[in-house]
Amino acid sequence: MAKFELKLPKMGESVAEATITSWLKEVGDTIESDEAVLEIATDKVDSEVPSEVDGVLTEILFNVDDVVQVGQTIAVIETDAQEQTSSTPATTQELKKATEQEVIPAGAQEVAQTVAVAQETVSQISSNDNRFYSPLVKNIAKQEGISQTELDAIIGTGKESRVTKADVLRHLETRNTTATTTTAAISTPTAPVPTKAVSAPTKPIKPVASTPISSSEGDEIVQMDRMGKLIAKHMVDSVQTSAHVQSFIEADVTNIWNWRKKHKDNFKTREGENLTFTPIFMEAVAKALREFPMMNISLQGDTIIKKKNINLGMAAALPDGNLIVPVIKNADQLNLLGMAKQVNDLANRARTNKLKPDDIQDGTYTVTNVGTFGSIMGTPIINQPQVGILALGAIRKTPAVIETPEGDFIGIRYKMYLSHSYDHRVINGALGGQFAKAVKTYLENWDINREI
Repeated sequence: MAKFELKLPKMGESVAEATITSWLKEVGDTIESDEAVLEIATDKVDSEVPSEVDGVLTEILFNVDDVVQVGQTIAVIETDAQEQTSSTPATTQELKKATEQEVIPAGAQEVAQTVAVAQETVSQISSNDNRFYSPLVKNIAKQEGISQTELDAIIGTGKESRVTKADVLRHLETRNTTATTTTAAISTPTAPVPTKAVSAPTKPIKPVASTPISSSEGDEIVQMDRMGKLIAKHMVDSVQTSAHVQSFIEADVTNIWNWRKKHKDNFKTREGENLTFTPIFMEAVAKALREFPMMNISLQGDTIIKKKNINLGMAAALPDGNLIVPVIKNADQLNLLGMAKQVNDLANRARTNKLKPDDIQDGTYTVTNVGTFGSIMGTPIINQPQVGILALGAIRKTPAVIETPEGDFIGIRYKMYLSHSYDHRVINGALGGQFAKAVKTYLENWDINREI
């Protein structure tokens, strides 16, 4: 018999730790290779950790809400294989000692500095008495306006007296129902923390007090899930950070409609995948960003950061109804076939909750398809720290004037609206409008004889 140490896998270059949200297996359970053993969460993605071997789960080294560093052993599985000596052995006692001392692996601090906006914001909460808090607890505290002093005063019921999610929620319930002078004095929300590559407001923006809403008999009370709360906060932060302005333009995509109709069946047979409009639109946006590099930037204070890579975010729906933005890295270097495969892969993994943290980071510009839901146009909110986002409206058959050498006539054309939201602090109306027009031109000049 041999013991296999199940370690927290690497989840991308910018992710150094994760919070255990639930154990799917118990000690004594038989586990098959690739079977999920536990669920974990970062501040951006929830995912499962599968077993790499067949065997029996003999030890669980961490509890729910514990924070685990990438590479740490989280469970032990007994297998039928011969005992093998690990090149980097670590006993349970050593791991426990490392956890108690809160040892951070070499390089983890540098890695953590590149984590996406949500993680950077939440991580600003730190204990005044060296008390440890998980990212999940810190995130709830940040969202609910719990100050550091108030957080330090909460009695923890978790492992080694750590404060758990349940402890924070219990405290919030008590605070909301029996608010006292002492509680009011320590619960003042902290000022917003500037995020990476985003300029902070000159003066802290005071949170708007929510007006109590009365409920009637028969009303259903539904609590927002963790992802929903993160998205809501990210959207509010974006509106408070960027000066949003929109430009709208209509594009004739008749050539694209006919070209796709001609090739989609052969593409499906050859590649085993659907040929959608999305990769075509993403290719046009990538070309426009190459033509207008000042749309591919971020703003940090008074400094403009011109991004070398064109990484396109693609808004996608999750099974729970939330939205997520996986990123196509170096989109301008892909041909149409490569773009189609990237789009399909990210969309499929989004629908099945298989995205990795790296899949949704480092985006430099975002595209969202509001036409999927029947909308002809929209006013999307900028995905910070980017400065622009393009909404694709529904494609509609419309009567249009067609100009020919023989004269004008009325014909049926396939048209759609492009809605461009951009940050008016750094993008003026001329650049915002020119960029949208460039996308329109690429789409309208589509080569009907192009092969894929």
